[in-house]
Amino acid sequence: MAIVPARGGSKSVPGKNIRDLGGRPLIDWTLRMALDCDAIDRVIVSTDDRDIAEVAERCGAEVMLRPAALATDTSRVLDTVIDVAQRLKAEGERAVYGLLLEPTSPFRKSEFIHQCLTRLAEGMDSAATFKPAELNPHRAWKLSRGELETFIEGAIPWLPRQALPEAYQLSGDVYAFRLDRLQANGEALLFGRMGAVVTDGRGSLDIDTLEDFMIAEYLVKGIDHEQITA
Repeated sequence: MAIVPARGGSKSVPGKNIRDLGGRPLIDWTLRMALDCDAIDRVIVSTDDRDIAEVAERCGAEVMLRPAALATDTSRVLDTVIDVAQRLKAEGERAVYGLLLEPTSPFRKSEFIHQCLTRLAEGMDSAATFKPAELNPHRAWKLSRGELETFIEGAIPWLPRQALPEAYQLSGDVYAFRLDRLQANGEALLFGRMGAVVTDGRGSLDIDTLEDFMIAEYLVKGIDHEQITA
């Protein structure tokens, strides 16, 4: 089953989850992809917002209204996932695998879902999509009592990129996990034996700001992706 969390109180971009992107509400991009994916049996939108719920139902997704305590600025997505999983289990849901598909990643590919589920079938407890890190941690710095230090002790930031160890960051496209190993007191959606699906990062856009939305609009209009990410 796929869980799509979509609260209504975004501060960075008001109404973000149903804001128009290419003539469609943002959440529509994720829902239609999920509903068309043959690996997914149920698509559940967890929301506190009636307008989002109406859009989700028009798309054909199920809607689960979430408690207000899970819809604040400080609420963790993990807690929403646990809430949905527990409520569905109480109703008799017997799905083995769960997916988290955030509506702020509209350009994910369905193949990433299949690849993450394959990692679970291979014995992983959880898996997620990753892309090359935008900043290698060996080039990161910190201030300690007003003095600069490398973030990683002993790192040499001046090394050529090719000489640095490879580093990755979450792309935000797909999280997958075994539902029977999802813990109510867990700290993250990546747990136990963790698997990765590494992508090149093209199209892995996580919309958080108006600037991100502008990039998404350019992509929808067909501007060459490499011009955007160069």
